[in-house]
Amino acid sequence: MMKQLNKRTMACMVGALCLPLLSLAAPKTPNIIMIMSDDQGWGDVGFNGHPELKTPHLDDMAKSGVRFDRFYAAAPLCSPTRGSCLTGRYPFRYGILAAHTAGMRVGETTVAEMLRKQGYATGFFGKWHLGWVRMEDSGDRGFYSPPSLHGYDEWFATTSAVPTWDPGITPKGWKGFGSGKTDLGGQPWKGGFPYVHNGDEVRENLKGDDSRVIMDRVLPFIQKNKGQPFLATVWFHTPHEPCVAGEEYKKLYPKGGNARQNYYGCITAMDEQIGRLRAELRKMGIEKNTVLFFCSDNGPSDGLAKKGIASAGPFKGHKHTMYEGGLLVPACAEWPGTIKPGTVSDVRCSTVDYVPTIANLSGYKLKSSLPIDGIDLLPVIRGEVSGRGQDLYFGYRRLIQGTDGKALISGNFKLMTTADKGGGKTYLFDLEKDPGETTDLSKSMPEKFKVLSERLAEIEMSCQLSRDGADYKY
Repeated sequence: MMKQLNKRTMACMVGALCLPLLSLAAPKTPNIIMIMSDDQGWGDVGFNGHPELKTPHLDDMAKSGVRFDRFYAAAPLCSPTRGSCLTGRYPFRYGILAAHTAGMRVGETTVAEMLRKQGYATGFFGKWHLGWVRMEDSGDRGFYSPPSLHGYDEWFATTSAVPTWDPGITPKGWKGFGSGKTDLGGQPWKGGFPYVHNGDEVRENLKGDDSRVIMDRVLPFIQKNKGQPFLATVWFHTPHEPCVAGEEYKKLYPKGGNARQNYYGCITAMDEQIGRLRAELRKMGIEKNTVLFFCSDNGPSDGLAKKGIASAGPFKGHKHTMYEGGLLVPACAEWPGTIKPGTVSDVRCSTVDYVPTIANLSGYKLKSSLPIDGIDLLPVIRGEVSGRGQDLYFGYRRLIQGTDGKALISGNFKLMTTADKGGGKTYLFDLEKDPGETTDLSKSMPEKFKVLSERLAEIEMSCQLSRDGADYKY
């Protein structure tokens, strides 16, 4: 049985700032690899019980380390969540409230900047989506803010989404965003060369599976830096639309229609590259000094979820919604020889927890002047706590469309305002008794509704002060 939080841990978790706790025993400062998929629902992985999807390497990673059964993205869409992974802060603190509406501020202290001060080599690979990666592309939505401005020594990145197969080519039949509803199949995708490597446009090795394209850049970085501690942030585009798989992966799912084959196939292709990474770490002999984290950035795609292709598992909602299906994501971590195999946690954890955890692992002292919203995951992984000990806040705002979704989880209760365009409604749910969010308790539990509403307002005000400059020196 896991114990309740002790007084020392509770003291650490009071308020927004959580200072590092004692770390797991390790031979030396570990390498850190942060892996993230894009729009992969909680149910879209074998280790969460999907009956068809083949994800053997992720399943083995979860089995060999810790599986987080209640892991939350900081927002129900990509850019805000990505920033939370790098800063340990709620997206509303740094002003990225939706996709393509801002860029990461240089005033934020990122995990890459932290680790570089600790002697780490730092590399970013994949979908950035926290600002434009080419200055000439930046326009009226967001601004130029590539990984190099935020602590990464080496980077291979796109600004936003690309097709998951042949990333520089528009898929046949694609009439979604960027197409003007016209089939531009076979034509260049947004210019045809979406990747930038250390500031230079990339024109070579961009064919086939996009996850393989990314991993082909990750492994040389690790090989080059295996003699020193390193941070590799690996953010795949899979399975964000345009969702395309190669024929060899589609054939793995002969009973599915074309859309399902592409969706399942590209996830299996990404899983294959995660397996390739894990195998290379073992081949280099550094797996026992390397921590791998994996999660998705939000729930499954709206359209694919509504068609029954993408899955939030048993949870209500999908991407762009404040329900559990929009926020809960598949997640696991592996550290051979340190994390006990077969560990499973149902403590509510989040993408904001990466920074305080990694700060602890690396010996970095978090700034007392900068509010950090996450907790150290190490006591969770060790089974020393049975609850989070502090609230979780989520937000998604695009006021021009009337979208202002927000949620607060306090213990097992969730206060939630839907992200409906044109205005939402506020609900109260008991997630322990009603994980499917079917019964609104706002009328039957008015005192709880009032207390959580006041707490939500306090956090929103704190975030607004951060967003308006309280945390930065001007």
